[in-house]
Amino acid sequence: MSQDYQDFIMKVKKKTGIDLALYKEAQMKRRLTSLYEKHGFSTFVEFFQAMTTDNSLYYAFLDRMTINVSEFYRNKSRWDILQAKVFPYLLENSKRLKIWSAACSTGEEPYSLAMVLNQLVPLNEISILATDIDENAIARAKIGIYQERALNEVPEQIKEKYFIQEQNHYKVDEKLKKVVTFKKQNLLAERFDQHFDLIVCRNVLIYFTEEAKMMLYKKFSEALKIGGILFVGSTEQIFDAEQYGFESFDTFFYKKYK
Repeated sequence: MSQDYQDFIMKVKKKTGIDLALYKEAQMKRRLTSLYEKHGFSTFVEFFQAMTTDNSLYYAFLDRMTINVSEFYRNKSRWDILQAKVFPYLLENSKRLKIWSAACSTGEEPYSLAMVLNQLVPLNEISILATDIDENAIARAKIGIYQERALNEVPEQIKEKYFIQEQNHYKVDEKLKKVVTFKKQNLLAERFDQHFDLIVCRNVLIYFTEEAKMMLYKKFSEALKIGGILFVGSTEQIFDAEQYGFESFDTFFYKKYK
């Protein structure tokens, strides 16, 4: 590894928490070299110095090194049900909800949860745990800067309330950031915390074997309070939900009844 690139990796990790050493070197180096050459730089060191003073270069770097497949309010109709039906039901039994966004990726999901819940309760009564196995996804989530297309489903008044626009990027407001705690976690290997009111795990289980799915449904059920809700993705309907102590609450929402 060249000294130039090694220094760049070290400085980027210090500034952002993102560890470029976790990516395949040849591929990432090629991606970033073409980016800095396009902007008229000839070394990684020059590019990093420019990045620290020019936000547009910093955002271009973030976009290039991560492949962002998530978005806010993904499958918007489900979030409408969360706001109109699920949260009011949960708030009947508990003023302060314990919420977990499992496999949170780059943060769109937990921030969406906080924005939706804040329509019903003050921000200072909200705390959300957000976990993922990918350290770089978590680092990106903590930075909280997103391309415009990630906010396609976000209503205009919500955008104005929770984001600061800079060119074609949107930055999550610091007040919203404070209610989400990000942590690294391996769903398959590690123990779960308990007594959650709501667990959200969407568009992740499709990548697991049937055996792994069954194990996770059981673990999620054990981690929920009686009456708690599991919110899954639009291709992840749970068949035989009863064997995990779940019953259908609404489409893609399951209530733990025992």
